[in-house]
Amino acid sequence: MRIAIDAMGGDHAPELIVQGALQAAAEWPDTELLLVGNASAIEPLLAGGIPSNVKLHHAEDVIAGDEEPVKAVRRKKDSSMVVAGTLVKEKQADAMLSAGNTGALMATGLLVVGRMSGIERPALAPMLPTQDDMGVLALDLGANMDAKPEHLLQYAIMGSVYRAKVHGLSQPRVGLLNVGTEAKKGSELTKAAFELLEQAPVNFIGNVEARDVLSRNCDVLVCDGFSGNILLKSMEGAAGMIFSSLKDAFGHSLLTKAAAAIMLPRLRHLKKKMDYKEHGGAPLLGLNGLVVKCHGSSDALAVKNAVGKARIALQGELISSISAEINGK
Repeated sequence: MRIAIDAMGGDHAPELIVQGALQAAAEWPDTELLLVGNASAIEPLLAGGIPSNVKLHHAEDVIAGDEEPVKAVRRKKDSSMVVAGTLVKEKQADAMLSAGNTGALMATGLLVVGRMSGIERPALAPMLPTQDDMGVLALDLGANMDAKPEHLLQYAIMGSVYRAKVHGLSQPRVGLLNVGTEAKKGSELTKAAFELLEQAPVNFIGNVEARDVLSRNCDVLVCDGFSGNILLKSMEGAAGMIFSSLKDAFGHSLLTKAAAAIMLPRLRHLKKKMDYKEHGGAPLLGLNGLVVKCHGSSDALAVKNAVGKARIALQGELISSISAEINGK
Protein backbone atom coordinates (compact mmCIF):
# COMPACT_ATOMS: atom_id res chain seq x y z
CA MET A 1 0.00 0.00 0.00
CA ARG A 2 1.07 3.58 -0.59
CA ILE A 3 0.33 6.54 1.72
CA ALA A 4 0.92 10.19 0.83
CA ILE A 5 1.98 12.45 3.70
CA ASP A 6 1.61 16.22 3.57
CA ALA A 7 5.09 16.97 4.89
CA MET A 8 4.53 20.74 5.01
CA GLY A 9 1.26 20.83 7.00
CA GLY A 10 1.17 21.36 10.76
CA ASP A 11 2.82 23.39 13.51
CA HIS A 12 6.01 21.30 13.45
CA ALA A 13 6.36 20.71 9.72
CA PRO A 14 8.40 19.56 8.04
CA GLU A 15 10.84 18.36 10.74
CA LEU A 16 8.58 16.27 12.97
CA ILE A 17 6.36 15.16 10.10
CA VAL A 18 9.39 13.70 8.34
CA GLN A 19 10.62 12.12 11.58
CA GLY A 20 7.28 10.44 12.07
CA ALA A 21 7.27 9.19 8.50
CA LEU A 22 10.72 7.68 8.95
CA GLN A 23 9.61 5.96 12.15
CA ALA A 24 6.57 4.57 10.35
CA ALA A 25 8.72 3.40 7.44
CA ALA A 26 10.91 1.46 9.84
CA GLU A 27 7.90 -0.02 11.64
CA TRP A 28 6.05 -1.07 8.48
CA PRO A 29 8.51 -1.82 5.66
CA ASP A 30 5.66 -3.19 3.50
CA THR A 31 4.13 0.31 3.25
CA GLU A 32 5.45 2.92 0.83
CA LEU A 33 5.33 6.48 2.13
CA LEU A 34 5.31 9.49 -0.19
CA LEU A 35 6.61 12.63 1.48
CA VAL A 36 4.85 15.44 -0.37
CA GLY A 37 6.39 18.90 -0.04
CA ASN A 38 9.18 21.26 -0.98
CA ALA A 39 12.25 19.19 -1.78
CA SER A 40 14.67 21.90 -0.61
CA ALA A 41 13.06 21.85 2.86
CA ILE A 42 12.72 18.07 3.14
CA GLU A 43 15.98 16.75 1.67
CA PRO A 44 18.22 18.08 4.51
CA LEU A 45 16.04 16.14 6.96
CA LEU A 46 16.84 12.94 5.04
CA ALA A 47 20.60 13.43 5.15
CA GLY A 48 20.99 10.32 7.27
CA GLY A 49 19.64 8.17 4.48
CA ILE A 50 16.29 7.43 2.90
CA PRO A 51 14.65 4.04 3.53
CA SER A 52 13.70 2.15 0.39
CA ASN A 53 9.99 2.53 1.20
CA VAL A 54 10.12 6.35 1.47
CA LYS A 55 9.87 8.54 -1.63
CA LEU A 56 9.98 12.32 -1.99
CA HIS A 57 7.29 13.92 -4.17
CA HIS A 58 8.03 17.61 -4.74
CA ALA A 59 5.31 20.22 -4.23
CA GLU A 60 6.34 23.85 -4.45
CA ASP A 61 3.67 25.57 -2.36
CA VAL A 62 2.13 25.36 1.13
CA ILE A 63 -1.36 26.20 2.41
CA ALA A 64 -0.99 28.21 5.61
CA GLY A 65 -3.18 27.69 8.64
CA ASP A 66 -4.87 31.07 8.36
CA GLU A 67 -5.78 30.92 4.66
CA GLU A 68 -9.37 30.76 3.45
CA PRO A 69 -9.78 27.04 2.70
CA VAL A 70 -11.64 26.89 -0.62
CA LYS A 71 -9.71 29.78 -2.19
CA ALA A 72 -6.40 28.29 -1.09
CA VAL A 73 -7.20 24.86 -2.52
CA ARG A 74 -8.36 26.32 -5.83
CA ARG A 75 -5.42 28.70 -6.20
CA LYS A 76 -2.59 26.60 -4.84
CA LYS A 77 -2.70 23.56 -7.10
CA ASP A 78 0.96 22.84 -6.35
CA SER A 79 0.62 22.95 -2.57
CA SER A 80 1.67 19.87 -0.61
CA MET A 81 -1.89 19.22 0.61
CA VAL A 82 -3.53 19.49 -2.81
CA VAL A 83 -0.82 17.42 -4.49
CA ALA A 84 -1.25 14.69 -1.86
CA GLY A 85 -5.01 14.73 -2.51
CA THR A 86 -4.40 14.53 -6.24
CA LEU A 87 -2.22 11.45 -5.74
CA VAL A 88 -5.15 9.77 -3.98
CA LYS A 89 -7.60 10.86 -6.67
CA GLU A 90 -5.36 9.51 -9.44
CA LYS A 91 -4.80 6.23 -7.54
CA GLN A 92 -1.08 6.91 -7.17
CA ALA A 93 -1.63 6.72 -3.40
CA ASP A 94 -4.14 4.70 -1.40
CA ALA A 95 -4.48 7.29 1.36
CA MET A 96 -3.23 10.68 2.48
CA LEU A 97 -2.71 12.33 5.84
CA SER A 98 -2.13 15.94 6.83
CA ALA A 99 -1.70 18.00 10.00
CA GLY A 100 -2.42 21.19 8.08
CA ASN A 101 -5.37 23.58 7.83
CA THR A 102 -8.50 21.54 8.69
CA GLY A 103 -10.81 23.56 6.47
CA ALA A 104 -8.39 23.29 3.56
CA LEU A 105 -8.14 19.54 4.05
CA MET A 106 -11.92 19.29 3.99
CA ALA A 107 -11.94 21.35 0.78
CA THR A 108 -9.22 19.14 -0.67
CA GLY A 109 -11.30 16.10 0.15
CA LEU A 110 -14.37 17.51 -1.55
CA LEU A 111 -12.81 19.33 -4.50
CA VAL A 112 -9.84 17.07 -5.25
CA VAL A 113 -10.36 13.56 -3.85
CA GLY A 114 -14.11 13.75 -4.40
CA ARG A 115 -17.19 12.90 -2.38
CA MET A 116 -18.39 9.33 -2.22
CA SER A 117 -21.59 8.55 -4.12
CA GLY A 118 -24.56 8.64 -1.77
CA ILE A 119 -22.86 10.90 0.79
CA GLU A 120 -23.96 14.54 1.08
CA ARG A 121 -21.51 15.69 3.76
CA PRO A 122 -18.26 13.99 4.78
CA ALA A 123 -17.59 13.89 8.53
CA LEU A 124 -14.53 14.30 10.72
CA ALA A 125 -14.39 11.24 12.96
CA PRO A 126 -11.79 11.21 15.78
CA MET A 127 -11.65 8.69 18.60
CA LEU A 128 -12.57 9.98 22.05
CA PRO A 129 -10.81 8.31 25.02
CA THR A 130 -12.85 6.21 27.44
CA GLN A 131 -12.30 4.61 30.84
CA ASP A 132 -11.94 1.11 29.37
CA ASP A 133 -9.47 2.24 26.66
CA MET A 134 -11.84 1.10 23.89
CA GLY A 135 -12.69 4.64 22.83
CA VAL A 136 -15.73 6.15 21.13
CA LEU A 137 -15.73 7.10 17.46
CA ALA A 138 -17.44 10.49 17.27
CA LEU A 139 -18.71 12.14 14.10
CA ASP A 140 -19.05 14.84 13.01
CA LEU A 141 -16.66 16.82 15.22
CA GLY A 142 -16.11 19.83 13.05
CA ALA A 143 -16.18 19.23 9.31
CA ASN A 144 -19.69 20.71 8.90
CA MET A 145 -21.22 23.26 11.24
CA ASP A 146 -24.75 22.73 9.93
CA ALA A 147 -26.37 19.36 9.36
CA LYS A 148 -29.64 17.80 8.27
CA PRO A 149 -31.17 14.65 9.79
CA GLU A 150 -30.11 12.71 6.67
CA HIS A 151 -26.50 13.70 7.30
CA LEU A 152 -26.61 12.28 10.83
CA LEU A 153 -28.05 9.06 9.41
CA GLN A 154 -25.09 8.80 7.02
CA TYR A 155 -22.67 9.53 9.87
CA ALA A 156 -24.16 6.64 11.84
CA ILE A 157 -23.73 4.20 8.96
CA MET A 158 -20.16 5.33 8.17
CA GLY A 159 -19.18 5.22 11.84
CA SER A 160 -20.59 1.71 12.25
CA VAL A 161 -18.66 0.44 9.24
CA TYR A 162 -15.48 2.09 10.52
CA ARG A 163 -15.69 0.48 13.94
CA ALA A 164 -16.45 -2.89 12.38
CA LYS A 165 -13.62 -2.76 9.82
CA VAL A 166 -10.93 -0.94 11.80
CA HIS A 167 -11.71 -2.06 15.37
CA GLY A 168 -13.40 -5.40 14.78
CA LEU A 169 -16.67 -4.66 16.61
CA SER A 170 -19.43 -6.91 15.31
CA GLN A 171 -22.40 -4.80 16.47
CA PRO A 172 -21.14 -1.31 17.34
CA ARG A 173 -23.63 0.63 19.42
CA VAL A 174 -24.70 3.95 17.90
CA GLY A 175 -25.79 6.79 20.16
CA LEU A 176 -27.17 10.22 19.25
CA LEU A 177 -25.72 13.11 21.28
CA ASN A 178 -28.56 14.92 23.03
CA VAL A 179 -29.53 16.82 26.17
CA GLY A 180 -31.39 13.82 27.58
CA THR A 181 -31.94 10.15 26.90
CA GLU A 182 -35.69 10.41 26.27
CA ALA A 183 -36.71 9.89 22.65
CA LYS A 184 -38.67 13.14 22.38
CA LYS A 185 -35.97 15.41 23.82
CA GLY A 186 -33.69 17.71 21.91
CA SER A 187 -33.75 20.06 18.95
CA GLU A 188 -35.76 19.61 15.77
CA LEU A 189 -32.60 18.19 14.19
CA THR A 190 -32.07 15.48 16.82
CA LYS A 191 -35.78 14.58 16.97
CA ALA A 192 -35.88 14.02 13.21
CA ALA A 193 -32.55 12.20 13.24
CA PHE A 194 -33.78 9.92 16.04
CA GLU A 195 -36.65 8.71 13.86
CA LEU A 196 -34.32 8.01 10.93
CA LEU A 197 -31.82 6.16 13.10
CA GLU A 198 -34.53 3.92 14.53
CA GLN A 199 -35.11 2.60 11.00
CA ALA A 200 -31.43 2.53 9.96
CA PRO A 201 -29.32 -0.61 9.42
CA VAL A 202 -27.28 0.14 12.56
CA ASN A 203 -27.40 -0.90 16.21
CA PHE A 204 -29.02 2.33 17.43
CA ILE A 205 -29.35 2.54 21.21
CA GLY A 206 -31.01 5.97 21.38
CA ASN A 207 -30.00 9.34 22.78
CA VAL A 208 -26.89 9.68 24.95
CA GLU A 209 -25.72 12.54 27.15
CA ALA A 210 -22.25 14.08 26.92
CA ARG A 211 -21.46 13.28 30.57
CA ASP A 212 -21.66 9.54 29.86
CA VAL A 213 -19.57 9.41 26.68
CA LEU A 214 -16.25 8.83 28.45
CA SER A 215 -17.69 5.75 30.16
CA ARG A 216 -18.37 4.36 26.64
CA ASN A 217 -22.12 4.20 26.74
CA CYS A 218 -21.90 3.81 22.96
CA ASP A 219 -19.27 2.87 20.38
CA VAL A 220 -20.26 5.45 17.75
CA LEU A 221 -21.40 8.92 18.80
CA VAL A 222 -23.40 10.84 16.19
CA CYS A 223 -23.80 14.62 16.28
CA ASP A 224 -23.67 17.72 14.10
CA GLY A 225 -20.27 19.36 13.64
CA PHE A 226 -21.10 22.42 15.75
CA SER A 227 -22.13 20.47 18.85
CA GLY A 228 -19.43 17.89 18.29
CA ASN A 229 -16.62 20.42 18.08
CA ILE A 230 -17.80 22.10 21.29
CA LEU A 231 -17.79 18.67 22.97
CA LEU A 232 -14.26 17.96 21.73
CA LYS A 233 -12.82 21.33 22.77
CA SER A 234 -14.52 21.08 26.17
CA MET A 235 -12.94 17.68 26.76
CA GLU A 236 -9.51 18.95 25.71
CA GLY A 237 -9.84 21.94 28.03
CA ALA A 238 -11.02 19.81 30.95
CA ALA A 239 -8.15 17.35 30.47
CA GLY A 240 -5.63 20.20 30.42
CA MET A 241 -7.05 21.71 33.59
CA ILE A 242 -7.07 18.35 35.39
CA PHE A 243 -3.43 17.59 34.61
CA SER A 244 -2.37 21.13 35.52
CA SER A 245 -4.23 20.88 38.84
CA LEU A 246 -2.70 17.48 39.59
CA LYS A 247 0.77 18.84 38.90
CA ASP A 248 0.21 21.71 41.33
CA ALA A 249 -1.31 19.42 43.97
CA PHE A 250 1.47 16.83 43.86
CA GLY A 251 4.16 19.49 44.01
CA HIS A 252 2.72 21.12 47.12
CA SER A 253 4.94 19.42 49.74
CA LEU A 254 7.39 16.58 50.32
CA LEU A 255 4.49 14.33 51.29
CA THR A 256 2.52 15.04 48.11
CA LYS A 257 5.68 14.60 46.04
CA ALA A 258 6.14 11.16 47.60
CA ALA A 259 2.54 10.35 46.76
CA ALA A 260 3.16 11.50 43.19
CA ALA A 261 6.10 9.10 42.89
CA ILE A 262 3.84 6.22 43.94
CA MET A 263 1.08 7.30 41.56
CA LEU A 264 3.39 8.06 38.64
CA PRO A 265 2.78 4.85 36.61
CA ARG A 266 -1.01 5.28 36.75
CA LEU A 267 -0.77 8.99 36.02
CA ARG A 268 1.36 8.26 32.96
CA HIS A 269 -1.23 5.74 31.79
CA LEU A 270 -3.98 8.32 32.25
CA LYS A 271 -2.03 10.98 30.36
CA LYS A 272 -1.32 8.55 27.54
CA LYS A 273 -5.01 7.69 27.32
CA MET A 274 -5.94 11.37 26.94
CA ASP A 275 -3.08 12.22 24.55
CA TYR A 276 -4.14 12.86 20.94
CA LYS A 277 -0.69 11.70 19.80
CA GLU A 278 -1.56 8.15 20.74
CA HIS A 279 -4.64 8.16 18.49
CA GLY A 280 -2.77 9.44 15.44
CA GLY A 281 -5.43 11.11 13.36
CA ALA A 282 -9.10 11.32 12.50
CA PRO A 283 -10.45 10.12 9.14
CA LEU A 284 -12.65 12.29 6.96
CA LEU A 285 -15.33 9.72 6.19
CA GLY A 286 -17.47 9.99 3.10
CA LEU A 287 -14.80 10.64 0.47
CA ASN A 288 -13.68 8.53 -2.50
CA GLY A 289 -10.37 7.87 -0.82
CA LEU A 290 -8.93 7.63 2.68
CA VAL A 291 -8.06 11.10 4.03
CA VAL A 292 -6.75 11.39 7.60
CA LYS A 293 -6.56 14.64 9.57
CA CYS A 294 -3.78 14.79 12.15
CA HIS A 295 -3.76 17.25 15.03
CA GLY A 296 -2.17 20.57 14.06
CA SER A 297 0.52 20.20 16.71
CA SER A 298 1.28 16.57 15.83
CA ASP A 299 4.77 15.33 16.65
CA ALA A 300 6.62 12.34 15.22
CA LEU A 301 4.71 9.84 17.37
CA ALA A 302 1.35 11.21 16.23
CA VAL A 303 2.39 10.97 12.57
CA LYS A 304 3.64 7.42 13.01
CA ASN A 305 0.40 6.37 14.73
CA ALA A 306 -1.65 8.06 12.00
CA VAL A 307 0.14 5.96 9.40
CA GLY A 308 -0.63 2.88 11.47
CA LYS A 309 -4.34 3.73 11.63
CA ALA A 310 -4.40 4.38 7.88
CA ARG A 311 -2.82 0.97 7.25
CA ILE A 312 -5.51 -0.79 9.27
CA ALA A 313 -8.27 1.08 7.43
CA LEU A 314 -6.78 0.18 4.06
CA GLN A 315 -6.33 -3.46 5.03
CA GLY A 316 -9.98 -3.55 6.11
CA GLU A 317 -11.10 -2.03 2.77
CA LEU A 318 -12.87 0.72 4.70
CA ILE A 319 -13.77 3.00 1.79
CA SER A 320 -15.29 0.31 -0.41
CA SER A 321 -17.17 -1.12 2.60
CA ILE A 322 -18.73 2.27 3.44
CA SER A 323 -19.69 2.77 -0.20
CA ALA A 324 -21.32 -0.65 -0.37
CA GLU A 325 -23.29 -0.01 2.83
CA ILE A 326 -24.42 3.48 1.81
CA ASN A 327 -25.40 2.50 -1.73
CA GLY A 328 -26.80 -0.94 -0.90
CA LYS A 329 -24.34 -2.89 -3.07
